[in-house]
Amino acid sequence: MSDERGFTRMAAGAADGDAPTLGIGMLGYAFMGKAHSNAFRTIPYMMYPPVAIPRMVAVAGRNKEAVEAAAARFGYEKAYTNWQDMVNDPDIQVFDNGGPNNAHAEPTIAAAEAGKHVFCEKPLARTAEEAKTMLDAVEKAGVKHMVAYNYRFVPAIVQARNLIASGALGRIFHFRAVYLQDWIIDPEFPMTWRFTKEVAGSGSLGDLGSHILDLGRFLVGEPTKVMGMMKTFIEDRPDGEGGRAKVDVDDAVTALLEFENGAMGTIEATRFANGHRNGNMWEINAENGSIKFNLERLNELEVYWADGRKETLGFTNVLISEGYHPYWENWWPAGHMIGWEHTFVHEFHHFFDAIVNDKPVAPYGADFVDGYRNNVICDAIAQSAQTGRMVDIKY
Repeated sequence: MSDERGFTRMAAGAADGDAPTLGIGMLGYAFMGKAHSNAFRTIPYMMYPPVAIPRMVAVAGRNKEAVEAAAARFGYEKAYTNWQDMVNDPDIQVFDNGGPNNAHAEPTIAAAEAGKHVFCEKPLARTAEEAKTMLDAVEKAGVKHMVAYNYRFVPAIVQARNLIASGALGRIFHFRAVYLQDWIIDPEFPMTWRFTKEVAGSGSLGDLGSHILDLGRFLVGEPTKVMGMMKTFIEDRPDGEGGRAKVDVDDAVTALLEFENGAMGTIEATRFANGHRNGNMWEINAENGSIKFNLERLNELEVYWADGRKETLGFTNVLISEGYHPYWENWWPAGHMIGWEHTFVHEFHHFFDAIVNDKPVAPYGADFVDGYRNNVICDAIAQSAQTGRMVDIKY
């Protein structure tokens, strides 16, 4: 049975009550495909009672054997080797784009035009111009839209945002953030799509820098000016055919930011930081205190209050795992930790709530407006790095 919005209602008397089902069609089945699929399977019994039950209808990819194997592994009903066929599948209400960056715009726009709600991995597009075409399409189609900035859904980061919004920290002076990885330091690491501007748009800037730029906007506010520097350390890599292919994206990026509220910011993103596996770390300094976060310790938040006792003055490590902390009512007793994969559970739950109950995705989730603005900032950093000049942010 379907209601006027096309959602299939569960049978009366089902354990999950009257929660509608949402048919999911996912493009891509590798790293993000695994993370997204895990979330779809987890939501019905952990985000309880669920706002919607994801029905894993179809997965699409170019390689028939590989996509069929992925469908069997993750539990999708169908496998497509052509994304257009999946977009036209009437059983699908939500199009989930986890493909490479050059496969974001065309399939997502087509899905929106077909009336599907759309979820797209970050960065939204390779350039701000491309992102604007996607934003225009979803707004014209009137569908719900979300970009996968999943770190907005780390309980500790939501708790930090709540602290800032409450005014407890007072005026913000500094936002400094780094995203450090080390997986491509070896010059013999082979060429992938992530090292090609035509496919990826940028390197560490879009892959890692976009995450911390999004957190800067989420926690502090809009940047107004940027000054950037970008560097490619290894300019060619093995092409898999005995030769070497040119790397034409950045291996590392550093930028200065000025925020609308007067705060100063610095960001650094690199895939050449030996010893850092996934070091997404940020700190905010404000008039009443400071807060620090490290993704590799994602259940913790370090907090400093300027009015603390002098005898014990210093940062306090707060374990974000109590039942009153964001999202924790769905998980375990205090001190029993959750992990990186659970950010996707929270993220899709939020998106499904927006769809079923006609709520806005933003400001807690990142919609295509946020995705477009992120691309604008990334483009400005790249422009600044090329010209050696500070660039104003203009949306």
